[in-house]
Amino acid sequence: MTKSDKKTTYHHGDLRESLLLAAHSIILDAGIDGLSLRKLAEQVGVSRTAPYHHFKDKNELLCAIAEDGFVQMGQITSAIFLDSRLSKGDRYRGYIHAYIDFAASNPEIYDLMFGRTIWQQNQVTSKLQDTAYNSFQSQLHQVKELQKDHILPPDENSLRFAQVSWGTLHGIARLVIDGIYADTSHIDEMCECAANLFLNNENHTQ
Repeated sequence: MTKSDKKTTYHHGDLRESLLLAAHSIILDAGIDGLSLRKLAEQVGVSRTAPYHHFKDKNELLCAIAEDGFVQMGQITSAIFLDSRLSKGDRYRGYIHAYIDFAASNPEIYDLMFGRTIWQQNQVTSKLQDTAYNSFQSQLHQVKELQKDHILPPDENSLRFAQVSWGTLHGIARLVIDGIYADTSHIDEMCECAANLFLNNENHTQ
């Protein structure tokens, strides 16, 4: 790529997206420790200073990757909850399977979304914090709506139910990511078990 090409790419407005895609690739190959803004610039084919126009440091880049993960997962699960071809109970089942599938298919990204690399180091950007908060609020909203229809137990506190159900899915996701359960049949069975536990027993098919 020539210097002229680099300038055009930067001003075209898609450099940020290109950097994020390249960062995903580097993390898959070398893990988070293998990612640096310099290596990222080399892979995309831009000057070493170009990434700093979009990310002030590595932490801000990691937060942006995690933010993208929340957005992608939200798009997937929202599509399921809006699928009118499915019963409301099956939408919730689909949500559980989709959540675990996303985590299993994107372990490095999932680790950034929920792991200690960002959160326990108190290095969360306000944008990531807002995105993560909105993600949970969306889940809480779905719980309340399904409780109104008695698809989920209506007498449970909505916030606590959302927290416990998410905690369960997160636990399954961690078992899968850590390699404790790698057999697809086991994963599917655990998802179905979770769905059966959470769904109101009398209304599984509504």
